[in-house]
Amino acid sequence: MADTKPGLRKPAFTKVDQLRPGTSGHNVTVKIVSTKMVLQKGRADGPQARQMRISECVVGDETGIVVFTARNDQVDLMKEGTTVTIRNAKIDMYKGSMRLAVDKWGRVEVTEPASFEVKEDTNMSLIEYELVNAVE
Repeated sequence: MADTKPGLRKPAFTKVDQLRPGTSGHNVTVKIVSTKMVLQKGRADGPQARQMRISECVVGDETGIVVFTARNDQVDLMKEGTTVTIRNAKIDMYKGSMRLAVDKWGRVEVTEPASFEVKEDTNMSLIEYELVNAVE
């Protein structure tokens, strides 16, 4: 009898210029171009003191760049020039522009330096999208 259990699939990697609003499940390997802390606040209440940190990082590959919103532990991994693999990322919309983000189901991991040059003149986060409700 043949083993009918499905094997693990290799993850399909997406290029930055293929990202679209409202999509999720993206796997991308990108270099960090720049990083900027936008929110850092601690909460002393509760059983353990929690600190909330949000950083906006410009990340990209050979096809373009996009803003990645790093939260809490992800902020420590985001150092300029580092190459990271972002798994199961989603596109959040903020003021009409795309932001790449990872929730609790995704993962950010530092990987070996990539050989590509980041194409900085194609910024996917500068493209403004407008929500249009189609009436049927």
